[in-house]
Amino acid sequence: MTKKTQVGLIFGGNSSEYEVSIVSGRNIYKAIDKEKFDVHPIWITNKGYFANEEESFKVLEDPSYQVKNPHKVHNISNLIELENLPEIDVFFPIVHGNLGEDGVLQGLFRLMNKPFVGDDVLAAAVTMDKEFTKILAQRVGVPVADWIAIKRFEYDDKNNDKLDYEKVAEKLGRDMFVKPSNQGSSVGVSHVTNADEYAAALKEAFKYDDKVLVEETVPGTEVETAVLGNDKPIVAGVGQITNAKGSFYSYKNKYDDNSTSKLQIPADLPQEIIDTVRRNARKVYEVTECSGMARIDSMLTPGGKVVLTEVNALPGFTNISMYPKLFEEAGVPYTELITRLIEVGMERFDHKKTLLHKHD
Repeated sequence: MTKKTQVGLIFGGNSSEYEVSIVSGRNIYKAIDKEKFDVHPIWITNKGYFANEEESFKVLEDPSYQVKNPHKVHNISNLIELENLPEIDVFFPIVHGNLGEDGVLQGLFRLMNKPFVGDDVLAAAVTMDKEFTKILAQRVGVPVADWIAIKRFEYDDKNNDKLDYEKVAEKLGRDMFVKPSNQGSSVGVSHVTNADEYAAALKEAFKYDDKVLVEETVPGTEVETAVLGNDKPIVAGVGQITNAKGSFYSYKNKYDDNSTSKLQIPADLPQEIIDTVRRNARKVYEVTECSGMARIDSMLTPGGKVVLTEVNALPGFTNISMYPKLFEEAGVPYTELITRLIEVGMERFDHKKTLLHKHD
């Protein structure tokens, strides 16, 4: 009998996307090929505590389930428990947001010398920061929305020109978006068209990050594609998101049952546009040194220009998430997609073991 691969499925976390992570973890657990894999759920509570396997199974069944941290120290107090789990062959993190997809958790796996699904440390950190993603995209000729970045020290200086809506509007136009540079799922994002909205949007965004981006509004519809693999990645087809008039693809519209946004897969677009979206996605995936997986989001303007919005290196796996749906349309069903993600993570690990880290 072939030994099953032992998978440590890590979900939860203390980010604003905690609930999404729980749902994604539950979906992956239910869909994973049980003939190939034994799954060990590892729940990080929203207080930063690593729960045991018994408690982790409970929250997969009931996302509202809570457990108290028996330790006085948060975040690191129970990390040692990872070493006491059954022998894990590969970790599958589905922890969204800060400390989950920004390179921190990936660094832990590297220290433990364990393979893991998704991007490595550098790509995770780079793609989590929207400004660095933009800079790298520009390097390979992929269009991005014009922007300014505001650091915390600049925000604290009330005389800084970046806080003046009229002066910023001279560069970006009067219609703009304000967003934390290091957040996902549209958390802390505001659409502004006047000075009062601008001030309120900055205040909201700085709740989540020490660097905030102010971007010009790019009119059009949102288009997304999904990428899978390491050195020779596969780019799926293209999906399109149509938002109700006066709205955008907010956190609520991404995950609420009463969403006013509609997802269309495959997108009903000219082949030339689809080819551009997919070509740009590959360029950005490669320049940010992504591996494993990523969802690449763009705006399609009325004039047919494709403008990069962001790279999501750890996309959601809920029932309405675009990443698994795009690959399902491409002929890779959910269960097979999970298998392939695990396989490419282990292939990357095996390759890195062949690299030298000191002289012969």
